[in-house]
Amino acid sequence: MAQYEFLSDEWLAEVQKLSAEAGGDAPSGPAADLKINVVVTGGPSGDRELHLANGSFNAGAVEGAPTKLTVPYEVAKDMFVNGNQQAGMQAFMSGQIKVEGDMSKLMAMQSGGSNPNQAQLAEKVKAITL
Repeated sequence: MAQYEFLSDEWLAEVQKLSAEAGGDAPSGPAADLKINVVVTGGPSGDRELHLANGSFNAGAVEGAPTKLTVPYEVAKDMFVNGNQQAGMQAFMSGQIKVEGDMSKLMAMQSGGSNPNQAQLAEKVKAITL
């Protein structure tokens, strides 16, 4: 299986493909219409803007997102690839993660419905990530 740099265009395309194969339906409940802009800083290819919408990452920022996160590359990788939410909490508490806008949307993201194949999908994402 090919590996791609975390957050590269190739990585995003492959993650979307894997999610679709895993039955990546849009989340239900509070996360259903969630849109969050994310800026990942300090990556090997520089800073990267993306957004979370309908349960998946997409390149670029989205107009009208009520919340924006700024996250260091290594923290983002630990959270989104390794599933280490503790790293996210520690980074937030130490001021490494900056939140602008409606913080309640982050809570909706955590309490949203999940794909029953999430564990398998997470392992596949890990396998393709450099």
